[in-house]
Amino acid sequence: FLGFEQILKNSLTGQPIGGGKGGSNFDPKGKSDQEVMRFTQSFMTELQKYIGPDLDVPAGDIGVGGREIGYLFGQYKRLNGYQNGVLTGKGLTYGGSLVRTEATGYGVVYFAEQMLKSVGESFTGKRAIVSGAGNVAIYAIEKLQELGAVVVAASDSSGYIYDEEGINLKTLKWIKEENRNRISTYLEKHPNATFISSDTGK
Repeated sequence: FLGFEQILKNSLTGQPIGGGKGGSNFDPKGKSDQEVMRFTQSFMTELQKYIGPDLDVPAGDIGVGGREIGYLFGQYKRLNGYQNGVLTGKGLTYGGSLVRTEATGYGVVYFAEQMLKSVGESFTGKRAIVSGAGNVAIYAIEKLQELGAVVVAASDSSGYIYDEEGINLKTLKWIKEENRNRISTYLEKHPNATFISSDTGK
């Protein structure tokens, strides 16, 4: 279904682009940067036979962010020479787009903002819950806070946090983008918040 959905999304561009989805069963949780790098390089060694700027252009998704895209692109470049358009989500220093990191999370919020405007409402003073704590969720939280909402919850596969005072985005970015930790570590800096485990429901 996800591949078919990508075809529908790409049809909005007006360009002759199809769609597809793929992935692996590699779980990066608890793995070192070196282990992730070795896996992504091995993955690209096989994948590079089937992709290219005018053939198929992979992108990141769940569990595949800037670090992984960098490893994938580095291996593709090593095997094929520099190809600027072979992957989306690359860093700015090697051909990436300026607001690619923020675009999806911001877009979700802008869409919701238009729905609120259609009924004479805005985000100002509203309390919000965001599902997830990855790239899309982090930048959705950032934009919601900029527009005056108080985001009180976020989650990952281990469970969710609830912070009555509002999620501290700096802490969340530190946990997820810098340290790649579980969301429960949020409580170390914000002990008044609550963590509910997805395993126990407590």
